[in-house]
Amino acid sequence: MRPTQLHYLQKSAELAHSAEQVELDGLDEYEKMLYLIARHKKDLKQIASMEQRANYKKSILHHYLPWIEGALSGANGKQDNVLMTWQVWSVDCGEYHLALQIAEYAIHQDLQLPDGFSRSLSSMLAEEFADAAKKAQKVQKPFEVSYLLRVDELTKDKDMPDESRSRLYREIGLLLAESQPETALSYLERALELNLNIGVQGNVKKLRKQLNKPEDQ
Repeated sequence: MRPTQLHYLQKSAELAHSAEQVELDGLDEYEKMLYLIARHKKDLKQIASMEQRANYKKSILHHYLPWIEGALSGANGKQDNVLMTWQVWSVDCGEYHLALQIAEYAIHQDLQLPDGFSRSLSSMLAEEFADAAKKAQKVQKPFEVSYLLRVDELTKDKDMPDESRSRLYREIGLLLAESQPETALSYLERALELNLNIGVQGNVKKLRKQLNKPEDQ
């Protein structure tokens, strides 16, 4: 790069930064965080790889942790689109403990996912945690069944499509099949009741045989 070209880029960056600071000076803290979210969403649109998107979200999390921790400890119950964006993003980037912390608060306070997210909070949690567990099992990586059980506990009284809950129960049942076959069978049977096409008939039959249960019970 020629020196003149480098100088031009540096000056452009400085001007953009100074303009941004002037723009942010008139905003409150929440508005500044929303501005930051918008900038990072713009960056994400330039990334095609889902894996790289997840890595990017993990890399920017530290910018938001003070806000998230403050929102959770403050517990004012107000709709917070910064917090609720990270409700989704924390699952995307594998920060499952954080996602469940946010979920516990969000469900208790009846917060909603921001505009642009078509699913309900409960449906999103059930589906995304189930998908994360399914992916882990397919590539033979461990996944904590306690995460899924906590999602089940948090959402058990919430309305969602039967297919969404069935996906969650399927993964719980599969993860418990070896250690707790009786419990696993109950989850898999319930998954099948909710969605006949969930694909666990073979697993149910195997567990019934293992537990000496008749097929028509």
